[in-house]
Amino acid sequence: MENILSGDGFTALTPDLVLAGVEKALESSLSNLCRPMNSYINRVYELADEDGEACIAKFYRPSRWSRDALREEHDFLIELARAEIPVVAPLKLANGTTLAEVAGIPFALFPKRGGRIVDEYSDDQWLELGRLLGRVHAVGAGRSTRHRLIMAPEQSTREQITFLFAHGRIPVEFQDRFAKITGAILDAASPLFAGTESIRLHGDCHAANLIYRPGESFFIIDFDDMCMGPPIQDIWMLLPDTPEKCLPELDLLLEGYESFRDFSRSSLRLIEPLRAMRFIHYMAWCAHQVMEDGHSVIMPDFGTHAYWQAELADLEDQLARINDAAAGGFPVFPH
Repeated sequence: MENILSGDGFTALTPDLVLAGVEKALESSLSNLCRPMNSYINRVYELADEDGEACIAKFYRPSRWSRDALREEHDFLIELARAEIPVVAPLKLANGTTLAEVAGIPFALFPKRGGRIVDEYSDDQWLELGRLLGRVHAVGAGRSTRHRLIMAPEQSTREQITFLFAHGRIPVEFQDRFAKITGAILDAASPLFAGTESIRLHGDCHAANLIYRPGESFFIIDFDDMCMGPPIQDIWMLLPDTPEKCLPELDLLLEGYESFRDFSRSSLRLIEPLRAMRFIHYMAWCAHQVMEDGHSVIMPDFGTHAYWQAELADLEDQLARINDAAAGGFPVFPH
């Protein structure tokens, strides 16, 4: 079959091709439903069998993850599901695995799970989220990965900075400033990561990746960015503000977390470095989109003078926050 990757990577991924590929992987027939769903990186469709039972087909961008990396994500989800943790694990296909492909594009199938995003959590829900993350991390600490990003300044972040110099369209007049500020962030952040625990994480644990189902617990979804890193990475992005402004919520999260797993309060000092690293990761993510597709859906002004002026100002502000935290500006409250 002709390889369909061109333009945005999925140009020729038609409904007919989606349905034919999934039917082959399941060795069963589907209805004609093929409803596209929102996804910036992948292509995701709602499908249904002939009895109307819905499922979700996720076609992964081939240039982003290796097959081994996808298998590690699926293995983690299956482990979590076996531990009765509320995740959406991939379905087993006719070939006995969870991964198939159509014309070079890997895909997986998932059961459909509805729910809503909660805008503001109650105290009980903060405790529940803490317990959920504690359970996820208890499983995540059981083994490591070989094919996933390692969230550490001298590993993933340095690689992303190198990539941005090559493909980030940094205007000449900003290149020295970019080198200086990112170098300073690495210098400030790297010592703080020395000796910290690194386990399997969700990696992108913000409110949009938690769905609430009345009468059930929260479900944690979308493990695309699963990585190795410090446990605080899955905690800080849930906070409604900077940590010093939401200590009650943080305390509740950690109280729930420690029902299932110990948490090192000293790792709170990693929040601001991790925030800076996320800024850089996001820039590199946009650069990958532009390199592959010619544009970035989320940041249409990527690479412009105005874009880099704003991003560098944000990085400089973040460096100041890292230095403040390292100097004791953030309270590490006791157990």
